[in-house]
Amino acid sequence: MRFFTIIWRILKELGDENAYQRHLRVHNRVHSAEEYRHFQTEHFRAKYQRAKCC
Repeated sequence: MRFFTIIWRILKELGDENAYQRHLRVHNRVHSAEEYRHFQTEHFRAKYQRAKCC
């Protein structure tokens, strides 16, 4: 049972689900399609604007 819990948590982290939940908590928002779009836009903008080495 613990093995599946660990795998589930890893998948949620890889899928940015945990990041979205943190976003909702920090900004005191509730889940909605519009809020998720806003999260994705900001998340990917920040991710791809970082300089890449090599």
